[in-house]
Amino acid sequence: MKKRKISLFDVVLYLVFGLIALITIYPFYNVLIVSLANTLASATYSPYLYPHVFDLTGYKTIMSDTYFYRSLGTTLFVTIVGTTLNMVFSVTAAYVLSRKRLIGRKFFLSAILFTMLFSGGLIPTYLVVSGLGLDNSIWSMIFPSMISTYYLIIMKNYFVSLPASLEEAARIDGANEFVVMTRIFIPISKPFMATFLLFYAVERWNEWWNAYLYISDKNIKPLQIYLRDVLVNFNSQLATQAQSMMSSHNKVFVQSIQMATIIITMLPILCVYPFVQKYFVKGVLVGSVKE
Repeated sequence: MKKRKISLFDVVLYLVFGLIALITIYPFYNVLIVSLANTLASATYSPYLYPHVFDLTGYKTIMSDTYFYRSLGTTLFVTIVGTTLNMVFSVTAAYVLSRKRLIGRKFFLSAILFTMLFSGGLIPTYLVVSGLGLDNSIWSMIFPSMISTYYLIIMKNYFVSLPASLEEAARIDGANEFVVMTRIFIPISKPFMATFLLFYAVERWNEWWNAYLYISDKNIKPLQIYLRDVLVNFNSQLATQAQSMMSSHNKVFVQSIQMATIIITMLPILCVYPFVQKYFVKGVLVGSVKE
């Protein structure tokens, strides 16, 4: 087999994209390096290529904080329960809207699309959530974002694109709507479902806005709010814990604790990506064109 000759354009293209990849990756690398170096040559934050003094005090400080585990538990609950409800309601609504025999289908679709362009606004939404008694409740992070309109439309288009013969064969065997959805459509849509399961899970894991608005109880704040508190309002208690773990002649490098918090916060959801990455292109594009 004849090898393809590499042209000057290929070399330039590789160099350009390699540089873009380096620019994209380096901030994450720098965060990791700073999180591993508690005492640095300089007391100010600046980019580093390697840890000047390798130290895990930042990670030990976060792992010894009680509120970290409480916020982690809240985030795990919101991610697991919230993602499950997201998928159940989104898939069910998408399947119903994909049935062309649904009475008032165009009206429902128009009403749903309207919400993508216009919303009630922050204050009316806050009043609704407060009126439902969800203040200082973990459910205030789940119910207001139960369904993503954008994901719902893509799911609906995907169900429309499936061959009608599948449903007709199931109807001949006496299957009803629920059986067609759960026994026919969902099983053959696993790659597609896996993609949106991950999308919803990432959104739930990174949930902070609703918690910032509706939750003031520190015991049920999610991990992202905990991260914000560490980054914006560094807790003096954490600094004291970190100092007690170090020898008295070393100062606590606040940025190492903050960067360690970032690493710990993003690592769990980051580990999920490799398992479902192969579904991304197929899962997203398969239902995004055809009506």
